Amino acid sequence: MERNALLTAGAVGVVVVALVAAAVVPGVIADPTDDGPVRPGPVDVAGVSIAAGQATGETVTLEIETRIDHRGNPTQNVSVLVRAVDAESGLLTTTQELDVGTLSKDGETATTTNLTVPREGGYDVEVVLYSDDERVDEARKSVRGVSAIKPPYLQSTTSFTDSEALPPVSFAIAETGEDRTTLDLTATLTNAGDDPAEDLSVLFVLRQAESNIVASRTTVDAGTIEAGRTETVDASASVPNDYNYYIDAVLLRDGVVIDTARGAANLNPTRTISVNQTREDVELRVEDFENGDGGDAPRETAYEPTETTSSAPGFGPLVAVVGLLAAVLVARRWSK
Repeated sequence: MERNALLTAGAVGVVVVALVAAAVVPGVIADPTDDGPVRPGPVDVAGVSIAAGQATGETVTLEIETRIDHRGNPTQNVSVLVRAVDAESGLLTTTQELDVGTLSKDGETATTTNLTVPREGGYDVEVVLYSDDERVDEARKSVRGVSAIKPPYLQSTTSFTDSEALPPVSFAIAETGEDRTTLDLTATLTNAGDDPAEDLSVLFVLRQAESNIVASRTTVDAGTIEAGRTETVDASASVPNDYNYYIDAVLLRDGVVIDTARGAANLNPTRTISVNQTREDVELRVEDFENGDGGDAPRETAYEPTETTSSAPGFGPLVAVVGLLAAVLVARRWSK
């Protein structure tokens, strides 16, 4: 009897202790519906796109958009590593890491990373996706011609025309003198934008084709060119006769070069040049391009004619006599 009572009291004590432990320490008794730790859902790189951001004279910012696809359970500690590698040298140019955090919704999440690179050449952009510091996916995309991305001060809707009917640079002979010719120069500009173009000027530079000597230089104001309009800018220049010239026209806005064009003026009737023609050597008189009328002409040196004599080796009279005596002696010896 006492033994049964003792066993009953012990069983009741065990139950009481278990109930107290379950109340004080949650989780001591396993939940039969618990399947264990939650496995994070899969993530991968759905796509990469590159856009041009802010540009300066030396650098340009590439805006890298990475779309991350997530499915299933929440995924924690997601991050993206983006780096730009020089396409020509293969050297790493810059690296940027972005912490995405936790992804819980199904679908794509877009992230943007900015990389500032030199404004030249091209780059291979590599995107690496991490989950809990473990690489889970990666993608690569290339961009070329970064130098074509212009900073704001180089951007313009106005440029020289590119047409045979309206050549960008043309000229006409206004006056011909004994030593110099005056040319009327014309540059044709088109504003392809939606707003008027202002503060423009055109610099004309005439260079002798074979020597590259600058014969004339002048700058004229281009005024205001309305949207969608084509206008001409006129100037005049005086250059020496009997030479061929390249006419370089430079479009400027507040001292910044916006566009350039080239024409050719053939004032030498015996030789002609074109914009893309190979140069040839011609007689050049530098004094024609000097400022003023000064300049000494090359001196000619006169030389008086002189007479020269020359002799060639041969048999003189003395040698002939000696030979005759030797022949007589030989004949007498044979006769004896």
